[in-house]
Amino acid sequence: MSFKVDYKEKVVPSLKKTLGLTNTMAVPKIEKVVINVGVGKTLKDQKMLEAITEDIRRITGQNPVKTAAKKSIAGFKIREGQVVGLVVTLRGQRMYDFVEKLIKVALPRVRDFRGINPKSFDKHGNYNIGLREQIVFPETTREHIEYTFGMEVNIQTNTDDDKQAYELLKALGFPFAK
Repeated sequence: MSFKVDYKEKVVPSLKKTLGLTNTMAVPKIEKVVINVGVGKTLKDQKMLEAITEDIRRITGQNPVKTAAKKSIAGFKIREGQVVGLVVTLRGQRMYDFVEKLIKVALPRVRDFRGINPKSFDKHGNYNIGLREQIVFPETTREHIEYTFGMEVNIQTNTDDDKQAYELLKALGFPFAK
């Protein structure tokens, strides 16, 4: 059974009961997942940027968008227009597939994993997870990895209430620390 069907058939009814909602459309849901990778250390190495881009493409199933520096900062050795990050926005089925992979495969593979922080909500119902290495995803095998990099996963919900967003993610199976 797919993750999306599981959400509609099991999570929505349990959230209606837990949150005391009568309308199914009022139940919070995930709108999009944004994956950010800072590539500041690759400023001089184009080959490294291409390897990171390929890893992100393999993990998400989608091409990342290169983000450029808006202004020059001499202290960081950054020039205006230089690529400083990669961003992927997932919606629809790819989003559900990625969230399922994150919960069931990637997070359990994190070294010394004790659960994710339940306080990483941003007061608008969105949740952020920082991953130190891309190795936790099954698509990145040891043969493919040339460089390791961290990434930030931002899960954006349609609710502004952190408590409702927490209940949604908990019902979906996110392993929150006690």
